Parts: sequence; structure tokens; C-alpha cells
Amino acid sequence: MKPEEVINEFKKTDALLEGHFQLTSGLHSSVYLQCARVLQYPDKAGQFGQAIAHRFENQGIALVASPAIGGIVIGHEVARALGARFVWTERESGKMTLRRGFTITPGEKTLVVEDVITTGGSTRETIETLRAAGADVVGAASIIDRSNGEADVSVPRIALASLKVASVDPNACDACNRDHFPHLMTFYLS
Repeated sequence: MKPEEVINEFKKTDALLEGHFQLTSGLHSSVYLQCARVLQYPDKAGQFGQAIAHRFENQGIALVASPAIGGIVIGHEVARALGARFVWTERESGKMTLRRGFTITPGEKTLVVEDVITTGGSTRETIETLRAAGADVVGAASIIDRSNGEADVSVPRIALASLKVASVDPNACDACNRDHFPHLMTFYLS
């Protein structure tokens, strides 16, 4: 898939929103990607999963893992396309953990998949959790990279499309200081 095709799918499903948003990181942005709106269509999720998996073919990926909740659908689709096992991490008392009886085989070649990367925080936490459990995390991927390649997650990573969208500290947010944006919409995006 070409980056413009990916962005077009977000636009067609009203998953690319404009306004005033608070992200999971606490940063504010004028653009929000509501991936659930595009991933609700299994054919689109499957296309994205195939496109990501294609970039990791023949690399021996045995496990795909995603941070909950946003990465679960796309992670599962990538695992399906690679013929790999799939697990997810989730926060428990503020700390990313493996739950639900998920285990890691020591040295298991693992790919971490997320829907959108902004700061890379959830991806980094997932990588750290998996490494602590014995995984060999060899890469990371996302449908969209909001950092335009700037987020460091400690492993090589790819994205189907990149956007350079400003994410700013609330104290530096122009929209917060303007009268025509009286309401802040809070969405959770890592």
C-alpha cells in the first residue's frame, strides 16, 4: 500500500479528525486519528495487516505483540498474515504487563505492532515488557507514524504512512488560548 492510499482510507471512513484534542501522552493536537473507525472494516484491517506483514516476510517472526487496546486489531491481522502467534500487553496499576496467561518463549522472534505512533511510549513499554519476559524484539510497525520518523522505540520500525502533525504541551497550545476552541476533546492515543 502506498502512503496516500492509507491516508485516503482514513479519510473515507472519517477516521482522520480535525479539531482540538488531548492525546494519551497529555499533549494537545489539531489532528486525531481514530483508528477504530477504519479498523471496524475487516477488509481494510486485513489490507493494512497484509501490507505490514509484507515488510517482515522471511524474517522468522514467531510472535506479534501489541499494546492494548489500539494495537489489538491491527496486531492480530499482521500475525494472521505472517502465520505467527499473537499476544497483547495492557496496563495494570499504570505498568505495561503481559496478562491473561500469555507467555513468551525465551528468544522468540517478536514484532511489536501499533495502530498509531505519536511519541512511541506504548510501543517502548511493550518492547520493555516483552524483553523482560525473554522475547527477542526485532522490530516495530504501525499503520500511521504521527512523529514522521522521530519517535525512537529502540528497535527498527516501519509505518505504512507518516504524518508530521504538531503535538504540543498544553501550556504552549494555541487552540487553548483562542476563544473559538472552548471545548477540549479528550482522546487516548499513544
